[in-house]
Amino acid sequence: MNVQGQKENGVLVAVAKRQRFTEIIKATGKVEANADRIAHVSPRISGNIVSVQASLGDRVITGQTLVILKSLEMADAANRFRLSKTKLDLAQANMTRIRSLVEKKIVARKELIQAESDYKITQTELQNDKERLSLYGASKSNLNGSSHNKTSLMVPAPISGTITEKHAIVGELSDPSKSLFTVVDLSSVWVVVDIYEKDLSKVHKGQTATVTVDAYPDVKLSGRVTYLADVLDASTRTLKARVEVANPHRKLKPEMFARIELTPPASAAMTLAVPEDAVQEIDGKKIIFVTNENQKEFRAEAVELGRSVGGMVEILSGLKEGNRYAEKGSFILKSELKKGELLGGAE
Repeated sequence: MNVQGQKENGVLVAVAKRQRFTEIIKATGKVEANADRIAHVSPRISGNIVSVQASLGDRVITGQTLVILKSLEMADAANRFRLSKTKLDLAQANMTRIRSLVEKKIVARKELIQAESDYKITQTELQNDKERLSLYGASKSNLNGSSHNKTSLMVPAPISGTITEKHAIVGELSDPSKSLFTVVDLSSVWVVVDIYEKDLSKVHKGQTATVTVDAYPDVKLSGRVTYLADVLDASTRTLKARVEVANPHRKLKPEMFARIELTPPASAAMTLAVPEDAVQEIDGKKIIFVTNENQKEFRAEAVELGRSVGGMVEILSGLKEGNRYAEKGSFILKSELKKGELLGGAE
């Protein structure tokens, strides 16, 4: 086959060269919500639900009121706070009055010491009552004493995100043990995948990963490995790995199937590699068609193969750097060899 015939039959010659051989590890898995960005919303004290201000699927922001409760416990705490505030005002007035009398030497100084002590005790009680209200989730109106509806308790969203579960129903009694909503921040998700045992040495925490899903086949999202399980699954011989992926546009949804590609750091050593299409099999041997500079004839050289990555295959022996070989169209040359029209060198 002359050079013109080679071109017409799609035979393309290339020069064998060394290159860094980067092996890509592929795995499949499932998208899950980032467990570090999930919040279950519950009231801090018991009460009756009088208003529900959010629903399933709503996007909410931190601090947004989701539920309003009527709570007798809240009313008791608010009344205790107001009583302590009144007592503090009286204690302060009494301390001021006695200080004035002491200055005029009408009463003994020990009465001022007692008045100051009473004031400090009352001040501490007020602070405790204020902290109790704050712990219950009281609004500013409860704390400054201006609220006319002392029994109301607003239950806010603890994080920004999407409501994925809703159990709040008007008229029901709620308490801290009952979750009213589940809020999930889907701006970051996890992809949990199975890594085969043979690939474990090539996977490590912090490694970069590329994630794709069937819904958006042309979209490639970047993530990183944040967790590797300590126990291998005995039945599948795989290890669970977790890839954290930024999801600002919410394209990845929990329960989606996903594929990842992990790229280990390139090996420091250069290795001889050719396209997989350049390799043919004859009589159980792997061969490559080698030619000289004038490309007038090809000979079949037996080769020993190594790793195969991304359409390239590593050549361990049988081909030397600088050799000219058929990069494309080797199948045509194989057919010609069988007809006896090529020089056979594979032994």
